[in-house]
Amino acid sequence: MRRGWIAGLAAVVAAVLIACSGLRGQVPAQPATADHPARPEMPVRDPHASGMVEAKELPDGVVPSPREDGNFILGPTHDAAKEATVSGDVPHGRVEHFTMNSADSHFYPGIARTPGTYGAPDPNHAERMMVPSSHRAAYTRTVTVYVPQQYVKGTAAPLIVGADGPDALLFTVLDNLIAAKKVPAMIAISIGNGSGDAQGSERGLEYDTMSGKYAEFVEAEVLPEVERRYGVTLTKDPEGRAVTGNSSGGSAALAMAWYHPELYHRVLTYSGTYVNQQWPWSAATPHGAWGFHETLIPNSPKKPLRIWMEVGDMDLLNPNAMRDNMHDWVEANERMAKVLEAKGYPYQFVFARNAAHVARAVRAQTLGEALEYVWAGYGGH
Repeated sequence: MRRGWIAGLAAVVAAVLIACSGLRGQVPAQPATADHPARPEMPVRDPHASGMVEAKELPDGVVPSPREDGNFILGPTHDAAKEATVSGDVPHGRVEHFTMNSADSHFYPGIARTPGTYGAPDPNHAERMMVPSSHRAAYTRTVTVYVPQQYVKGTAAPLIVGADGPDALLFTVLDNLIAAKKVPAMIAISIGNGSGDAQGSERGLEYDTMSGKYAEFVEAEVLPEVERRYGVTLTKDPEGRAVTGNSSGGSAALAMAWYHPELYHRVLTYSGTYVNQQWPWSAATPHGAWGFHETLIPNSPKKPLRIWMEVGDMDLLNPNAMRDNMHDWVEANERMAKVLEAKGYPYQFVFARNAAHVARAVRAQTLGEALEYVWAGYGGH
């Protein structure tokens, strides 16, 4: 793999420019904002390079079968699948919203970085980030709830919990798949994050922390509100519960199921942040979500999880100041595929060509197939 590249931020930028100079599909550098420093262009990674998992190359425009485990490579064209388009021929679920305040939370009273400030690497420990400007701060979050027309009041419904909501694409795809009886009639709960991003922020604290706390927050403070407000009953059976997310929301989804497999068995992630982004630092998981593929999955008994993952060939490579060799999203997801295969997990890993971090076109192309894969084996599906 390419871990030797990341000796320092300057070396990364130089390597990126060299790597991209003769390659197709460059990702333009992102402008700096108050919340995010500018990123260098991302190199295009070759799924057949040394160290990558062995994967099946699919014809351009074709997605994997939802009945097949393993590793797959998508071609460069990402047209939206039929189920990603709103249709007037199927029942549409109702979509509701409510707001949660940090003052009412026993789990997350709220933090934030001072605007315009960022973390800095600990000079004595490259794998640790210092964020002295992080402080207590209030927040509000919106929770968006999708209830399919096919839901029968009084019955215990399967559910999918998503990060960084609302997720209009998810609701559209569910309308179409539920009508076609390709997935169960599930309730979707898209939970907005508590603001900010990465180390020192509320979103970072919720999503990048390696523990069961976020799952416990959802169980104790979000799902009961959903049931109370909208007159639905949510199943307690972990086989009928899925989690999904993109980027750090993806690593949060896996953490929810990993630390609480009695609550969730099905996981779906795009560009999962299986890298070292946890803050505050923890001796129990010193490398953050990089630990999933480094130690946790290889050294733990197999859990009853079914996992779908995607990464893009132009996904993130060390877009911050840490020089810890643990900030390559492509390498992290490739390593995840290797350890899941070695442990015998049912999983599907999709490497998408011509795709940047959480590429919208790739989601529109693959989300229907991903949901079918994740829900395979449940209720006759």
